[in-house]
Amino acid sequence: MSLIEQENGIFPAVCPLDCPDTCGLLLHKEQGRIVKVTGNPDHPITGGAICNKVRNMTERIYHSERVLYPLRRVGAKGEGKFKRISWEEAVTEIAFRYKALITEHGPETILPYSFYGNMGILSVDGMDRRFFNRIGSTRLQQGICNAAGNAGFKYTMGFGGGTIPEDAAEAELFIVWGGNIVSTNMHMIPIIEKARKRGAKLVVIDVHRNRTGERADWFIPLYPGTDSALALGMMHVLFDRGLVNEAFMAQYTVGHEELREHVREYTPELVSSITGVSAEDIVKLALLYGETSPAYIHIGNGLQHHDNGGMTVRTITCLPALTGQWLVKGGGAFKSNGPYGTVDSKALERPDLRPNPDARIVSMNQLGDVLLKLDPPIHALFVYCANPAVVAPETNKVEQGLLREDLFTVVHDLFITDTAKYADIVLPATSTFENTDLYTSYWHTYVQLQEPVIPAIGESKSNVETFKLLAEAMGFEEEAFKETESEMIQAALQYEDNPYLKGVTYEALKDRRFVQLNMEERAHYLERLTTPSGKIELFSAQLAEAGLPPLPTYVPLHEGYDGQRRPDQEAAYPLMFISPPNHSFLNSTFANVPKLMSLEKEPTLQIHPEDAQPRGIDDGDRVMVWNDRGSFVVKAVVTAKMLPGIVVSPGLWWEADGGRQRANALTPSRLADMGGGATFFSTVVDVKRN
Repeated sequence: MSLIEQENGIFPAVCPLDCPDTCGLLLHKEQGRIVKVTGNPDHPITGGAICNKVRNMTERIYHSERVLYPLRRVGAKGEGKFKRISWEEAVTEIAFRYKALITEHGPETILPYSFYGNMGILSVDGMDRRFFNRIGSTRLQQGICNAAGNAGFKYTMGFGGGTIPEDAAEAELFIVWGGNIVSTNMHMIPIIEKARKRGAKLVVIDVHRNRTGERADWFIPLYPGTDSALALGMMHVLFDRGLVNEAFMAQYTVGHEELREHVREYTPELVSSITGVSAEDIVKLALLYGETSPAYIHIGNGLQHHDNGGMTVRTITCLPALTGQWLVKGGGAFKSNGPYGTVDSKALERPDLRPNPDARIVSMNQLGDVLLKLDPPIHALFVYCANPAVVAPETNKVEQGLLREDLFTVVHDLFITDTAKYADIVLPATSTFENTDLYTSYWHTYVQLQEPVIPAIGESKSNVETFKLLAEAMGFEEEAFKETESEMIQAALQYEDNPYLKGVTYEALKDRRFVQLNMEERAHYLERLTTPSGKIELFSAQLAEAGLPPLPTYVPLHEGYDGQRRPDQEAAYPLMFISPPNHSFLNSTFANVPKLMSLEKEPTLQIHPEDAQPRGIDDGDRVMVWNDRGSFVVKAVVTAKMLPGIVVSPGLWWEADGGRQRANALTPSRLADMGGGATFFSTVVDVKRN
């Protein structure tokens, strides 16, 4: 009997959220309905603990506003007025419109827009990719989250994986750099706390004293986008005080002598003037790092969302190479461990189906300009597992693009999101617990299988089902569009190029639900680096060829704070604006769940007393935040949790009846220095009482 057919009981599941933890879950069913979500205590890493977001997942699954049937727009774009239609009508209309557009404008007039609203591999890297490859659509560069940092890490290390959680537990020093892991990687916290009980220390370096900063033995605030300067200042001290591992550098790195000379200029005094961290604290931090072993650096997502984000992560990643911590169990650094679980993307996505392998590529971070300025233009947009009207930079431009009458927009989602309000067709999507899917983690080393626990609600369909229907309507006859979920999973796992996948099979997952990667291969980590030299590249010829500094270098941001002084109070927009995740949402997911909304209450702007006082702003005032790109209105919270000159607005909120509350109306669509990454946090604004 399948899990769906069993009306009562407790059933295994996987958390689908874009979160490093990828928790093992238990779903409690009564009379065919999920009544409670708990953690699976048998999971080796997540061990039964889950966040409040997932604990309230049933409110999302059974939400009264969930889309249950296909819908066609009947009002104006953005008005959110639709009428029910059948799946046959919806699929027929989409196929008809696509065929006509391809005939008139060519296949690249169609653009898929997706990200990891559901981290299931089949949901975002499977039948959907096959469909748009077969069409020959414009390709989407998915750089909104971790692209810059991953590129920076790879320029230094080659292979993208780093220190795994089981090893990090051995550390005597934890440096959490640019990440609020209490809210975004909660299972790392018990690892740290257990180590602290035996005497380990936690240092948090961040722009904002967030929940993780509040826990730290030492919190170090700094100005946005200056993290690489701080790392270079540490290197200066490490070389100067003889705290580097010469033997390790000689054997495993290239460019250490050039780096030694290069960092002489990054004196603690100069770095202090850039970062806002005192020279004394820079020396103290470097000595603590150089004299403690094992020393582990946890590189968060936040610091890569700058103009210099790739170089910042590259620079921090060099620190364990100077001290030899990559050879010490518990030492090294973590940015993303997703590469350990890399599956066969070609088998999943079938790029061989594409008739135009050189089709143009556009950045998801520049969707507004893509919809408004691209030539030849985009005439059809298909959005799934994403909500760009809220999460994309420069959302006012995105909205203008979505308002185009000549843009045929389809949204496949569980709700009428801010993006779906502009759709011509809305298709109802299943939740993760209604699907079969495969999950890896970008933190721990376990692969997990999700099988449907409840039947599809209403007429909702998975991404696999949806794109199979569309392929049939388009007349695509390839066998690739007939494969089952299990066949796709088996093909993804049969990937000889990744030795870490050895022993991870569909059959084993069916039997045990989660299977560890073959981490014995990690013993060869430093011998199998995939840089051009095969070593850790402190000097990168590749970067030089790309027109970037070959050695780790501090590069000031393009707008606002110039790296030589505090933010300029005489500038048109004198405040640096940061919009990190809040505790109860994940990007824009859960921002329509009443219980979680009530916990966050409303959008706020944290402003330093030194910035609030000259503007006549008191705690609790309504304030307008604005720049040339847009504005929004929030409640002021006057606090000294960051340095003067910085304002912080947590969370991505959907629009409300009370007015605009999109933080990303302010953020730039410039691309970061590497990987096509986003530059959300390289934003300047001003604030006034509303």
